[in-house]
Amino acid sequence: MRGTSVDHSEMALSSLSPPSSSFTSHFSPARHFYVAVDRLQFKMETLVDLLGVAGRRPSLPIVICCSSRDELDALCAAVSNLSFITLSPLYSDLAENERALILEKFCHCSAEWNQSSSLFPGDGLESSSEMQKSCMIVVTDACLPLVAAGEAPLSARVLINYELPTKKETYLRRMSTCLAADGIVINMVVGGEVVALKGLEESSGLIIAEMPINISEIL
Repeated sequence: MRGTSVDHSEMALSSLSPPSSSFTSHFSPARHFYVAVDRLQFKMETLVDLLGVAGRRPSLPIVICCSSRDELDALCAAVSNLSFITLSPLYSDLAENERALILEKFCHCSAEWNQSSSLFPGDGLESSSEMQKSCMIVVTDACLPLVAAGEAPLSARVLINYELPTKKETYLRRMSTCLAADGIVINMVVGGEVVALKGLEESSGLIIAEMPINISEIL
């Protein structure tokens, strides 16, 4: 990817014991990854590059989590030109019926992915006018699905933490409300966030590995 640089000695994350909690056992510890970006100004470009590969998978359900509305707006502007992705933002002043429609549409996309993913072998880069678009939601932590209030979890195949949570509880909440049991988490980190990432790894009992250069290997 353009603009990325990984310092393997700095980014080496120690292997931990297998997670013992009932929560983390629901999610495979091998399904958590990180992408290191050497400079903040390259972070958005790296995300667009990543989506340029992953987003071409038919009906792939993707959720991107960020911490603020400003970041959500910037993300939506940056990826709005990707014609192979249907983008929906979830923000605080969204009308209730619009929110319900977005969540329902995404659940339908997730169901389509589960039914059809085995029918599309290969790297997913082939172009076809009949190819169904990937479905992507960009959401802030304040607007995550309210499962306790009756909203269904999003069950995304790919959860991208564009902004790394500073608290373990936020990381786990994103997982429980956005990620399918067999999904993958991709954490984008810049410079000094390596320390925070390692802290999350240790406190959550998860193993967060370096993402392969070819993301298709883990999809």
